[in-house]
Amino acid sequence: MIRLAAFTLALLAMLGTAHAGEVAVAVAANFTAPIRRIAQDFEADTGHKAVLAFGSTGAFHAQIRNGAPFHVLLAADDATPLTLEREGAAVAGSRFTYATGKLVLWSSRAAYVDDRGAVLRTGAWQRLAVANPKLAPYGAAAVETMEKLGVLSAARPKLVQGENIAQTYQFVASGNAELGFVALSQVIAQGRIAQGSGWIVPSHLHSPIRQDAVLLASGRDNPAAAALLAYLKGEKARAVIRGFGYDL
Repeated sequence: MIRLAAFTLALLAMLGTAHAGEVAVAVAANFTAPIRRIAQDFEADTGHKAVLAFGSTGAFHAQIRNGAPFHVLLAADDATPLTLEREGAAVAGSRFTYATGKLVLWSSRAAYVDDRGAVLRTGAWQRLAVANPKLAPYGAAAVETMEKLGVLSAARPKLVQGENIAQTYQFVASGNAELGFVALSQVIAQGRIAQGSGWIVPSHLHSPIRQDAVLLASGRDNPAAAALLAYLKGEKARAVIRGFGYDL
């Protein structure tokens, strides 16, 4: 009887795997760490595998319009998924906000960035890294922040531009730029900035970084794509998202 039960469980597991699928996901670079953890849980819980690609939202938009075979987009803004819906490249009504991002002025050096961001006004630095504001919403938020603080004109000659927020982080982490605007999710651990020093930019200094997910037209009939979007709305995934400093 015990052997029969074990055999039945093994058979069910095999059947579940047989029905599992893959979903190709275009992921905004700021969400790299959370989605890697969520993808592991997703595969363990559902059997479906998420194949992840990371980059800037603007670049993904262009790729999707040109036929890139992604099934789901996890954008760093809410405008791109809406535009893709209007262009017929995404399934109407599938959009939802999976996270609201936070911007941080960060340095890999301890005590370099104060808790009010006053270091921006000192000019005692040679390079400030930002993501390309035309492609990366976090870069656009950084520019908006500097405009509101009245420091953009003075800072502009010293700006170092990353293609996306991951490259921007690398500029600062490597010391090639003394400081830069990155996503809080890139530098947070256990609820605080894990290394270096940083200033979490108050939300009133830039437009909300609402990050929307959307089912792309190529994923319309993909059960794994639908399952991933549903999984992102569940409490297990939401707990991971919160743990990386995002608002929900």
